[in-house]
Amino acid sequence: MTAGEPHTGNAVVEGALLWTPSEERRTGTRLADYERWLAETHGLRFENYEALWRWSVEDVGRFWASCWDYFGVKAHTPYSEVLAPGPNGTRVEGARWFTGATLNYAEHVLARSGGEVAIVGVHESGATTEWTWDDLRARTAEAAAGLRALGVGRGDGVVAYMPNVPEAIAAALAAASLGASWSSCPPEFGTQSVIERFRQMDPKVLFAVDGYTYNGRRFDSREAVAGIKAALPTLEWTVVLPYLEPQPDLGPLGGASSSWADFIVPGGELTFEPVPFDHPLCVAYSSGTTGAPKAIVHGHGGALLEHAKFLSLQMDIGEGDRFFWFSTTGWIMWNILMSGLLLGSSIVVYDGSPGHPDMYALWRVAERTRITSFGVSAPYILGCMKAEIEPGASLDLSALRSIGSTGAPLPPEGFAWVYEHVKSDLLLASISGGTDIFTAFVGGGAALPVRAGEIQCRCLGCKVESFDENGEPVVGEVGELVVTEPMPSMPVHFLNDPDNARLHESYFDVYPDVWRHGDWLKVTEEGACVIYGRSDSTLNRSGVRMGTSEFYRVVEDIPEVLDSLVIDTTQLGVEGKLYLFLVMREGHELDDAMRQRIAGAIRTSLSPRHVPDEVRQIAEVPRTLNGKKLEVPVKKMLNGVPLEQAVSRDALANPDSLRFFVEMADATT
Repeated sequence: MTAGEPHTGNAVVEGALLWTPSEERRTGTRLADYERWLAETHGLRFENYEALWRWSVEDVGRFWASCWDYFGVKAHTPYSEVLAPGPNGTRVEGARWFTGATLNYAEHVLARSGGEVAIVGVHESGATTEWTWDDLRARTAEAAAGLRALGVGRGDGVVAYMPNVPEAIAAALAAASLGASWSSCPPEFGTQSVIERFRQMDPKVLFAVDGYTYNGRRFDSREAVAGIKAALPTLEWTVVLPYLEPQPDLGPLGGASSSWADFIVPGGELTFEPVPFDHPLCVAYSSGTTGAPKAIVHGHGGALLEHAKFLSLQMDIGEGDRFFWFSTTGWIMWNILMSGLLLGSSIVVYDGSPGHPDMYALWRVAERTRITSFGVSAPYILGCMKAEIEPGASLDLSALRSIGSTGAPLPPEGFAWVYEHVKSDLLLASISGGTDIFTAFVGGGAALPVRAGEIQCRCLGCKVESFDENGEPVVGEVGELVVTEPMPSMPVHFLNDPDNARLHESYFDVYPDVWRHGDWLKVTEEGACVIYGRSDSTLNRSGVRMGTSEFYRVVEDIPEVLDSLVIDTTQLGVEGKLYLFLVMREGHELDDAMRQRIAGAIRTSLSPRHVPDEVRQIAEVPRTLNGKKLEVPVKKMLNGVPLEQAVSRDALANPDSLRFFVEMADATT
């Protein structure tokens, strides 16, 4: 297949070749430039990507030191050692990076100046604002001066209850410039969910908005902000960015509040607090589906080095690019999007619903703002496919060079849809990683071919392996996704976990000194990867083990099916029932004929053992605030665990969707 030639046909085989970069494109990538630099400065030459990857994980300290030099990290004091073992002599758990060095993430983001566009802010209504690099520097300085006037400094907590607007970026960078730590949630999060997150930080300042819009509707947030404010005893000041009204009434918030205009200090000086490599930059949170979310602390240096490496060498993003990833301020992709600024790319931030007024909404943004790298979730791509839209035929996407996909495994049909209905000549980079690691373990390779259903490669510096049941690495087989060498973006620590017991339990309690991520992974002979879903929601039928993503691929390929959830209630070696729950397209109902079609498709495409015991129709699949299907909590509920122990309703995007499962569990117990 030639470069840019799309795959055609209805059946899409996993591993089918969909795109190959031209020689001109391959040699023009940032990765190729890095390889040339390695040859010139270190005398290192590699036959192919796999050989380069192998070096990067076998000589991991030297690799990350090379990234430090290649990306021009500015240190206020130099490092004495690249990589030091953990406090108990461990190599991965608790590893310490670039000891002795001091730096500042915000200083690197704001290293540029001038009149080129740095941020494009787009609202779902179509309203667009642009900030130049000079604008971004000035507004960050104003916000930093405002925080400094409130007594915020190194080690303090700053939180934000804000939509994805340019001011949120400025506030985050302002906090980072002072050495304060940052955390954010979008205003559509439930109040209790926000409180559970922010309370763990003991924040000093809260940024908020008076309201927001979504799907064309206006929502007043002042009551929610007042509730959050009252629940944070360490809070000293609240700053409100006008959103719904030019001059909103802040009376409902009580005292110790001001508008953004009264908070900022025009003409404020932009300075940067030098902090150690692992000094807290931000706090991210696990989904929190069963109790308080884990508050995961990430450091300045880890974010700086890992994001520069990932975005440049894996995603091929740099100066001259327009980088976009659809995200709220509560998802890790928002932090990664902000890091596009590290490389001189301008970033596009979107505020609103991705489906308003229709599924073309984000593609229109790509056309209008000339996005070159367009990132979304896999469910969004599948939603576009289900909606049968034709972005490539309807819009001018000539600037588009790559599409990123994450949040869930993208099935082969999703890959093929992109090449057939968006653009035939681009890099489709499916990536997987997460909040815990602040990056992707596996992802894009701009100089590598794209094959249906496969993630192109393991990222440089990420020694990702697939472990069998004996804890041995396997190739060509599905096993546990593990990381066997340290990475600089591994968590610094969890908040309120003084002896790191919860951190150890989360990642290191299965394999000694090996990070276990909790996903099923297959590494191919060529070094590509396929993710099959969470290992704790495996479908294990009579010893035949399968990831849920394989199941969804078959079921959701049926045109009448809009969405699905599969639950295997097997536990502790006792085989339970296999349930399939379906959301049907409008105008279609689940009947016996449909049940037979589904059973036949599963029997043929998967295995006879995975034909569901029961298939039921539901109105909506329960999902977390970040859009992930709620497989494990629903399994717990169907196995008799009470709702309040199985899941925190405030962690859900659609709490009412649980009612069906509560009633079902009550009826079966």
